[in-house]
Amino acid sequence: MVRKLIFGSRYFGKGSTDCGPGEEEIEHAHSLSTILVYVYAFCVTDYIPWLRWKTDFDGHEKSIRNAILTARKYQDPLIDERIQQWKDGVRTKQDDLLDVFINLNEPQLNADEIKAQILDLILAAFVNVSNNIEWAMAEMMNEPRIFDKAVHELDLVVGKERLVQEFDLHNLNYIKACVKEALRLHPVAPFNLPHVTTADSIVAGYFIPTRSHVMVSRIGLSRNPKVWDNPLTFNPNRHMNARLVQGFTWELPPNEPHVDLKENLHDLAKAKPLFALVKPRLSHHIYPTLDHDGDAS
Repeated sequence: MVRKLIFGSRYFGKGSTDCGPGEEEIEHAHSLSTILVYVYAFCVTDYIPWLRWKTDFDGHEKSIRNAILTARKYQDPLIDERIQQWKDGVRTKQDDLLDVFINLNEPQLNADEIKAQILDLILAAFVNVSNNIEWAMAEMMNEPRIFDKAVHELDLVVGKERLVQEFDLHNLNYIKACVKEALRLHPVAPFNLPHVTTADSIVAGYFIPTRSHVMVSRIGLSRNPKVWDNPLTFNPNRHMNARLVQGFTWELPPNEPHVDLKENLHDLAKAKPLFALVKPRLSHHIYPTLDHDGDAS
């Protein structure tokens, strides 16, 4: 699914006679798995970079370098071929994400930048999708009531005369809630990607010095009992009540005449966090967490 989105209908790898993955696909998948294993691994040369040119203490450098070379051995030729097709006028219609990257104007990406983006995307989705499907199915099968409700929604929205399609998703609210709950309860990795602070920072009252390695615990966030009721229980219904626009009025703070829509220089997130004054706008009995003064707790 991920490669089809990125590369269109062109797949790489020689398929086996039993319609399973071929040797090339297995090698490619193994290289991606290796890269992901070393994302959170401790490496001496991360802290003492000049040692990188003298010795590889734990073999991390060699393993990750070989894995990246293997992954790009299969991906880069497809990207180069597609870029050339656009240059030659053979391809004129954007059919997938790779075509979008090639035709970006602001910012315009060169071949190396496109290849890096594609590798990042495949790495991000390589395990996430299969992990989420497996856990969602496991949790739903363990709770027949939840599974039956999901099947009932499919029968109502799609029926039994055709297969579900992507355009059905906006009507499959309960199934989407099951997916979200599986992602909350079973993230693919215990931490977000490691980051290094570029300046002294204070987060939630904690002082974080410059060049500190910061790793955010996904499990700590998604299973925090201060945020989630019964955090270890698989309950898709907890995602069915997010009605931010209907349930509240949203206003800017007095000292902010408008919302700053500037983006970060390094990604597409907002450069500054959104601050807003939020007040309930529906009948009080609808909000189970209102205190006696009518303020949202």
